[in-house]
Formats: sequence, C-alpha cells, structure tokens
Amino acid sequence: DDSGSTYVVPTFTLESGKTLKQVPVKYKTFGKLNSTKDNCMIVCHALTGNASLDSWWGSMLGAGHLFDHTKFFVVCANVLGSCYGTCGPTTINPETGRRYGAAFPDVTVRDNVSLHMKLMKEHLGVKRVACVIGGSLGGMQTLEWALLGGPEYVQSIIAMACGPNLHPWQLGLSEVQRQAIYADPNWNGGHYDPKFPPEKGLNVARQIAMISYRSHGGYGEKFGRKEVAGEQAGHGQDRHFEVEKYLRYQGKSFTGRFDPLSYVKVTRMMDTHDVGRNRGGTEAALKLITQPTMIISISSDALYPVAEQQELHEGISSSEWHIAKSDSGHDGFLLDQDQIEPLCLDFVKRHCKFGDPARTKTTGPAGVHMSSKL
Repeated sequence: DDSGSTYVVPTFTLESGKTLKQVPVKYKTFGKLNSTKDNCMIVCHALTGNASLDSWWGSMLGAGHLFDHTKFFVVCANVLGSCYGTCGPTTINPETGRRYGAAFPDVTVRDNVSLHMKLMKEHLGVKRVACVIGGSLGGMQTLEWALLGGPEYVQSIIAMACGPNLHPWQLGLSEVQRQAIYADPNWNGGHYDPKFPPEKGLNVARQIAMISYRSHGGYGEKFGRKEVAGEQAGHGQDRHFEVEKYLRYQGKSFTGRFDPLSYVKVTRMMDTHDVGRNRGGTEAALKLITQPTMIISISSDALYPVAEQQELHEGISSSEWHIAKSDSGHDGFLLDQDQIEPLCLDFVKRHCKFGDPARTKTTGPAGVHMSSKL
C-alpha cells in the first residue's frame, strides 16, 4: 500500500556522505495540528509496513483510542528503502530517469529518522512532538527520535519489542533471508529485470521471517500436527502439514506486494541500528534519553527477547517497563492490541501535554523507574 501524501525533499545527505536528490517521503496524517503545533503523535512502522496506519494498527485509531485523531495530529511515514512510496530501489532516479535499482545506497535508521524529521519540521510545521510510538524497527526509530530530537523536540516515546542495537542473533536471521534472495537465479547482483524479480528467493526469505516472528507455543496452538487433507503437497511429499501450507501461502502472497531489492535494503538498514554508535557506546547513549519512556516486551518474543528491553529499561532512567504475556511471539506488538493499548493510553495521559505556548520543557514525572508485568 503506497497510498498517502508525498513530500519531496530537494536534497538529503546520508550518514555515508552520499546525497540523494528529489527525495519523496510518503506519509499519512490523521487529525489536525493545533494552533501551538505541539499535539503531534508520530507512529513508526515495522520492517515491511507502510504509512497506512489504519490498515495495520487500525483498531487503535479513532476517538478514545491510543491514536486519537480528535486530540492528536497523528503522522505515519514510510521508511527509506521501502517500495511503498518513500525513496528506495523502485524510485525513479532523477539523474538517470530510471529506477535506482541496485544503485540505491545503503541507508541507516538514523538517516530515516533524520529524513522524517525534515517532513515534520519543514513541511508539516510541527513545533514539538508529543509522543513517538513504534514496535520492532518502529521501536528502533523511536529511540533515534528521542536522541536526535532531544527533549526540546520529542516529549516522550513508547518503544516496543526492540533493543538498543541489533544483536548478532538478529543480524544472522536477516542475513540468511538475504542469502535466500541472492541464491535466486534472477537476482543478478540486484540488477534484475522488474518484470522478472527474484520472487522464489523472496518467498523463502519471508517464510524464514514468519517463523522468527511467532513462537514455539504459538505455532503449537495454531497448527499442532494437523495435516492438510485433499491437497497435493508437491515436492514428492506424501504428507502435507498445516504449518507448511501456511508458510507457503505467506511466502507467495508477500512476493506480490514487496520488492526483493527493497527487502534487502530495509533489512540492511535495520542492521545499522545501534544507539551507541558515535555516542560513546550503549550505556552512554541511553543516558542521553531523558524523556518519559515506555518500554514494552512480549513475553514469548524469541527474535527480540525480553532481556533486550530490560537493557533499555536499566539504561534509561526515565523509563517504565511492561511485559505483555502472550504466545504471539515478536508479532505480539501488532496482534495483542487488547493488552498494549491500555498500557499506552495510560502513559500518554500521564506524559503527553500540549497546547500551552509557554511550554518549553517536558512535563510529567521523570526519573521514575518502574517495572511491571501484565
């Protein structure tokens, strides 16, 4: 889904020193910016998400919900490298008139947040952000928003299912997915014909990801050892399990909605996540986050385990930490909205203040160290 509005940044220099020109940023807004321009709530999407917040966290959008567009100016922007409207491999390079393709440079999480900050400040006119919320890659972005924006610009953050940096466990899982794409004969070093993309490789990459997004218990509950009746398994198999059918379906459907090179680029972007890089290390960087911060774990998350959120909590003195009990695995931040929304609503009510022209500092109790489990 690449729907939404587009803001074009004339020039944008990446951390690498490379410069992109005429950089499109796809975004969607819900609600109106108030007169003091400080009621903005930014929602950061995960790896293969898009700006259409209403399509993936829609149950939390609306009056009385977390993303209350009657109170907040809610903004969600697509990430750099994606194929959903913001500049990426499928974008036309203004200097060549052709798709960037493999020439699209590697980008970082900080690059992405810096670009989105230009959208907020230069185009939407946001003077101060009340809260930044996200899970997984979205959670990584919230941490960078806190650090790059500082308490003068970003009042509070909610980071779910992420850690202070990408652990070798996550780096390895991302790399094996990319290797599946590289092994596809159509890959051709990334210089593939858009009409004949490496879909088989992307299919397998998605299946690997779908296993990592859920949990041992969740798969047992959902599939058990149930077999598919009345369908050929293919590949010379006599037996066909429900979990196989599910993974094959997920892989195939994903190839119809995501570009393989974009997948390579956004996973590489996620690999760069490290709040301590050029900030004196993780411990020093987390001490720089002084805004009220909520950290949420999913108890069964094997991809970004609870220990990583504990590290964030112990490093951010103004944080509170909650563990949602769930068998949903990493995807619990998307699936278990009935648990997550009440937590976030309470936090937002306590910490998101706006509408006062004289307000220059973050409000609400800081320095509070809370741990709680649902």
